[in-house]
Amino acid sequence: MDNLLGEVRILYEQGPCLLINKPGGLLTQAPPHIDSVEMRLKKFIRIRDEKPGRVYLAVPHRLDRPVTGVMVFALHQRAAKRISNQFEQRLVEKEYWACVEGTVEEEEGSFVDFMRKVPGEARSEICEASSEQAKQAVLHYRVLKRTKSKTWLSIQLETGRTHQIRLQCGSRGYPIIGDALYGSTLRFGEHHEDERRRCIALHSRRLKIRHPMVDQYLDMTAQLPETWAAAKILISDASQE
Repeated sequence: MDNLLGEVRILYEQGPCLLINKPGGLLTQAPPHIDSVEMRLKKFIRIRDEKPGRVYLAVPHRLDRPVTGVMVFALHQRAAKRISNQFEQRLVEKEYWACVEGTVEEEEGSFVDFMRKVPGEARSEICEASSEQAKQAVLHYRVLKRTKSKTWLSIQLETGRTHQIRLQCGSRGYPIIGDALYGSTLRFGEHHEDERRRCIALHSRRLKIRHPMVDQYLDMTAQLPETWAAAKILISDASQE
């Protein structure tokens, strides 16, 4: 059964609530003929539970293809609506770990910008507040570790815009390692000729959310992929893992 999921790891499943650790290089959602987290989970659930028909699987949020880490899914409509409402009302706690090029001097701080998706392109850009389709983007960071040429950040998202962390870091001269789209000159992890399979040093480390059907909070942490160790950007303090 596990071979149906590949590198997708189930972290928690109770009732209609499912949390997983997403691998890099894999789309969250895609058309039926293209591999994705959604497709793998649906196939796994259909076979495991011996479902004769369609499997309902809602995707309340997404991670970019080259990003790894914890995600939540819902297995029926009522749960999906309750989880989506938590994201819309900014009640979900999200922590990302990012390793960026350059030295971030301040121990902690915030990035506040206006940004928008570039029409017809798979990227976003910083823009003026008055620009068409401009949306405010806010994140808060804390430095976990510095090396000679890299900085490891813990990032709390206040807003969730397309490519927000990638753009806000890259536009300040701190591109996420491996993220050539936003200015990185370094490779991260295994180098694939197919750019779509390449990963970047951005990991959805922690997600805290209220269970949609039970009166309890779920506080899930996703283990770092081995690519971080291979890139020699691990925190030496084992208590962080």
